[in-house]
Amino acid sequence: MKVLVTGRAGQLVRSLVERSAGVPELEIAALGRPELDLEVPGSAAAAVRRAAPDVVINAAAYTAVDLAEDEPERAMRINGDAAGEIAAAARGVGAAIVQISTDYVFDGRRPTPYREDASTAPLGAYGRSKLAGEEQVRRSNPDHLILRTAWVYSPFGQNFVKTMMRVAQSRGEITVVADQQGNPTSALDLADALLAVLERCRHGERTGLGSAYHLAGTGSTSWFGFAEAIFQECRALGFPAAEVRPIRTSDWPTKAVRPTNSRLDSSRFAADFAFAMPHWRQSLGEVVRRLGAS
Repeated sequence: MKVLVTGRAGQLVRSLVERSAGVPELEIAALGRPELDLEVPGSAAAAVRRAAPDVVINAAAYTAVDLAEDEPERAMRINGDAAGEIAAAARGVGAAIVQISTDYVFDGRRPTPYREDASTAPLGAYGRSKLAGEEQVRRSNPDHLILRTAWVYSPFGQNFVKTMMRVAQSRGEITVVADQQGNPTSALDLADALLAVLERCRHGERTGLGSAYHLAGTGSTSWFGFAEAIFQECRALGFPAAEVRPIRTSDWPTKAVRPTNSRLDSSRFAADFAFAMPHWRQSLGEVVRRLGAS
C-alpha cells in the first residue's frame, strides 16, 4: 500500500518513517519543498496526483503559534486552504486522507478532558487555521480521518523535551508554567497509532472514516510537571538536569493565548482501533535517552 506523507523534517513524519521501516507492506513517501509546497496553490494537489497513493497523511503544518498572530493569512494558507486542496486531490485519485490536527481548536476553558464532540473555539490564529483545515478536509473528501493531538515531542526536530535538555546544559534553575494542563505525546507513539490505522486501510476496512478522533499520550500533567519528569529521567541517565520552579501563565506572557486545559480524551480511538496510547511517563525515557546520546 502506498502512503504519501506531507512534510519531510517534521517530528511525526520522521517518526513514521522510522517506525514503518519494518513493515514491508507499506511504501511511505514523505514529500516536502520543492516538490510539495503548501504555500503555493496547486503544488500539493499536483504532488498527490503524481504519487497516486492509497492514503495521504497531511502531517505538514504551520506550527509557529505566536508568529501566526502576525502572519494569520500565511497560517491559514498552509493549515487551512492547502489541507482542503490535498483532501480534494486525494479524493480525485481514490485515496483516503488522515488530517493531523491539534488541541488548539479548543479554548481550554472546560475542567475535564475534551472529547471529540466538544464545541471548538480556538483562541488564536494558529488554532483558527487548524480548525479551518479540519473543516475543508471534511468538505473535500468523505474518506477522511481527523486526528487531534497535543504537546508532541520526539527525538527529532524542535520540541519541549529538547529545549529543556538544552537549557539545562547552561542553567541550574528553570521557570516553567504550572497552570496549563495537557497530555505529553511521543511522536513515536503517534506513528505506531498511525500504523494501526494504515493496517486497517490495507485490509480494506473503513474504520473511523468520516470521523474525528483524539490521540494523545495517556495521563496528563502541567508543563511544570512535564519539565520535572524530563529532569528526573536526565538525572537517572547521567545527563545535565536543572531545578524547576513553577510560575503562572501570567508570569510568562506570549503573543498567542494558550489553552489552559489541553487534555484530550483518546478513549474512542482506543476502542475503535484496539490501540491505546502508552502513558506519557512510559514513553518519555526513550526520547530523553536518544536526545542525550545524540
